[in-house]
Amino acid sequence: MSTWANLGLQDSASPLMEQLIFFHDHALLILVMITVLVGYLMFMLFFNNYVNRFLLHGQLIEMIWTILPAIILLFIAFPSLRLLYLLDEINEPSVTLKSIGHQWYWSYEYSDFNDIEFDSYMIPTNELSTDGFRLLDVDNRIVLPMNSQIRILVTAADVIHSWTIPALGVKVDGTPGRLNQTNFFMNRPGLFYGQCSEICGANHSFMPIVIESVPTNYFIKWISN
Repeated sequence: MSTWANLGLQDSASPLMEQLIFFHDHALLILVMITVLVGYLMFMLFFNNYVNRFLLHGQLIEMIWTILPAIILLFIAFPSLRLLYLLDEINEPSVTLKSIGHQWYWSYEYSDFNDIEFDSYMIPTNELSTDGFRLLDVDNRIVLPMNSQIRILVTAADVIHSWTIPALGVKVDGTPGRLNQTNFFMNRPGLFYGQCSEICGANHSFMPIVIESVPTNYFIKWISN
């Protein structure tokens, strides 16, 4: 999860988030190069001797400043398209989780197991334990196996919500009357925190999400109990 003065992205917990971080760094490098180039050109304008003040046209420079930005945009567009297709790819899921957004809590159903469903509310500050995180901890966590392909189905019962876990690179809008799906793969155990990131009302920031990533044998034991 994010900590104080954390200016970068969270450490990734899934292969898709790793790819998102790589693309972020790639795009940022291009932006820095453009900023340095434009800054240098603007700085050098102060020392211009106006040797070309009667110049009416320059075919070569116009070709350069038309073609060069197009090439730079291609260097951003191709990795971006590749990543969009990767994010949309649904592999063979091991577990299916259904998430339903309400005002102001989440409901979860394990579609592969008939009788497992529960509501997940934020723990109020006055009921929080000493090792809990304010505005982020919930009374019922989602328990999912690591190193397994997870499919999540997201919808909403009232207004548009958004199921978001930054460490996994997952952000799915829950829309009333519509079922959206995506998948993710957790490659390490731990607790992963998220919140509703849609402006669904006054209390949308009080809809936290907590995933507990555990080894498969622990997940089977949890399901059995």
